[in-house]
Amino acid sequence: MTALIHHFDNVQDADSPLEIVPVAGRIGAEIRGVKLGGDLEPETIAAIRAALVRHKVIFFRNQTQLTDESHEEFAGLLGHPLAHPTVPVAEGSRFLLELDSKEGEAASAWHTDITFLPAFPEASILRALVIPPTGGDTLWANGAAAYADLPVPLKALAERLRAIHTNAYDYAAARPEASSEQIRRHREVFASTVYETEHPVVHVHPETGERVLLLGNFVKSFVGLNRDDSARIFTLLQDHITKAENTVRWRWAPGDVAIWDNRATQHRAIADFGKQRRQLRRATIAGQVPVGVDGSNSRALKPEPQPDLTAAE
Repeated sequence: MTALIHHFDNVQDADSPLEIVPVAGRIGAEIRGVKLGGDLEPETIAAIRAALVRHKVIFFRNQTQLTDESHEEFAGLLGHPLAHPTVPVAEGSRFLLELDSKEGEAASAWHTDITFLPAFPEASILRALVIPPTGGDTLWANGAAAYADLPVPLKALAERLRAIHTNAYDYAAARPEASSEQIRRHREVFASTVYETEHPVVHVHPETGERVLLLGNFVKSFVGLNRDDSARIFTLLQDHITKAENTVRWRWAPGDVAIWDNRATQHRAIADFGKQRRQLRRATIAGQVPVGVDGSNSRALKPEPQPDLTAAE
């Protein structure tokens, strides 16, 4: 029997003006010869965006010229930046999120950024400041390749499912090694306002038309299923996303920048660096409400949407 071979086109676009070096077979590419900042020409920004959509995550080495200010200016060229809905911004910045892990803490569960909101970010821009000599790599996974690889019966199941995403997940269960202070901070800061959103499990990428599995650590349950059945189906589909063939791993150095298409990927940090310091800063770019295969949109559950009072005037 001949094995099916899928081609996910993680090769450089021959028409791109950029020097692009793919990193893994299905996701990820390094872009060389570009200095990021707020003064890039529109043609370069367009080429970076095209590479981002094509490769899902793109990497730039040695961007030590970036400051918080120029990081924010560059983000503004890619789209409309926004701050995290609950976590305070880094000191002195307008919307950068500080990721400063002094005790081995990192976002070590697979997730897509801020999916507990209906219009979650379309992209994130992460800049490395302090990196431990060993450990602290980040992994990304390709949700479009994962969907394409599903057997037909699982595709049909996934396309009919809708999932509840929330920031009020059980942090202690997800991070059994977490200290009481880390658990308290999660409850009092990250989940200070509880958000819940219902998303289609398969959404249609607004630029490529690809069908993408939308899951990750913020999933609480599936609509119409109990907790146990939700957990079993979640594990089944999530494991397809994060299998090794769909991933890329990046070994950070200070000054590196990673930009990922948050609509098509999941990511996780590897918390293997003990008490060494790991400091990065992230900008996020506003996205739009996802649309499922059946044409239905995501919808907010908590806080409850407010009625449009102007309609009655």
